[in-house]
Amino acid sequence: MLEVKPLEKPDERRDFPRGHLEAVHMTDLDFAVATFEPGWRWSESVGPIAGTESCQMHHNCYMVQGRMHIRMNDGGEQEVGPGDVFVCSPGHDAWVVGDEQVVVYDFQGQTAREYAKQK
Repeated sequence: MLEVKPLEKPDERRDFPRGHLEAVHMTDLDFAVATFEPGWRWSESVGPIAGTESCQMHHNCYMVQGRMHIRMNDGGEQEVGPGDVFVCSPGHDAWVVGDEQVVVYDFQGQTAREYAKQK
C-alpha cells in the first residue's frame, strides 16, 4: 500500500477562536496541523468547545513555528519552540507566547479525529 495526500488539501478544517486545525485522514494515520494566533489559550479558545477544565488529549508533536507554554495539571510546565519534538499527556492548558503565530504538527491520531469538535 502507498497512500499520499498533500497538506495543502486537508480532509477537514475546524475553526475555533484564535486558531484552527487541519486534518488529513489516511489508512493508518490521522495527522493534524494546528495553527494558533497570538492570544490563543486552550482554556479560553478550545475549553468551552471540549467542555472540560483542561485539555484531555494526548499529543505527539513537532513544533514548526512560534512558541507555546504548556502547564500540566500536576504543576509541571515547559515552553516549546521551533524544532522541538514533544509528548504531552492529557490534563494540561497551553498558550501562545509572544506575537508570532504557532504552527504544530500532531502525529497522535486523536487530535486529528477529535480536537475542537463540537459535541
